[in-house]
Amino acid sequence: MEKRVMLVDGMALLFRAFYATAMSNYYMINSKGVPTNAVYGMVKHLFTAARVYEPTHIVACWDMGSKTFRNDLFESYKANRSAPPEEMIPQFDLAKEVTEALNIPNVGMAGYEADDCIGTLSSHYREEAEVMILTGDQDMLQLLQPNVSVLLLKKGYGNYAEYTEDRLKEEKGITPRQLIDLKAFMGDSSDNYPGVKGIGEKTALKLLHQYESIEGILENIDSLTKGQRSKIETDLEMLHLSRDLAEIRCNAEVSHPLEEAFFDVKEERMAEKFNELEFRNWRKNLI
Repeated sequence: MEKRVMLVDGMALLFRAFYATAMSNYYMINSKGVPTNAVYGMVKHLFTAARVYEPTHIVACWDMGSKTFRNDLFESYKANRSAPPEEMIPQFDLAKEVTEALNIPNVGMAGYEADDCIGTLSSHYREEAEVMILTGDQDMLQLLQPNVSVLLLKKGYGNYAEYTEDRLKEEKGITPRQLIDLKAFMGDSSDNYPGVKGIGEKTALKLLHQYESIEGILENIDSLTKGQRSKIETDLEMLHLSRDLAEIRCNAEVSHPLEEAFFDVKEERMAEKFNELEFRNWRKNLI
């Protein structure tokens, strides 16, 4: 049987599900006073994707705390992020309990982000299986390589933008590796690092099409316009730092044997957990 492993960006699914219902104050609070809207929606995303793509194996990856090696590189990394809403906080642990009840292993590592765990596992698994990364985060497109695709969640349930290396090349004219350099120039306001001030996506793409990489651009800096050269020279240190922050690590010390990720839901264990959380109509709406 051909192995098809789905690596799930747990945080991306959880936050997406939370905000989809929180906007209308629908938190699905159960009789114990615990909100469950994010976990319920996450499970729905998970089962929907499993129906569409029929993975043989599933692994869920998570952030383990807010501080990572990127904060050591740049103190202000993600410093602009506000604390999660209070209705969200109890759902982080609940989400992992639910995936466990579905026989899906949870993987995370202190000091790294879920992205780094996904990057590392995708590099391991692609040797023996087709790898699909389920996320809402476009940064994951840098992980595209032979045997690795990215499924970007779109609005609603069951809608995905499916990316391969070829599709990325068609759309943006660049490789996954060049995406990291693109982000180094553009910076990332949500992660709170600036890149090169005054160089946006359009200019950065043009330079990468012409010179291929940051190194190629720097080697030809005398060929750039005066404005481009001045901006890059002013923020040269930040350009290199931004690239370091943007790059998803594929060498984190994290592993999980593929055979232990076989997707095989035990009905009884799942029912017990869903009923404990008081998921309404879950047989009809989730599975």
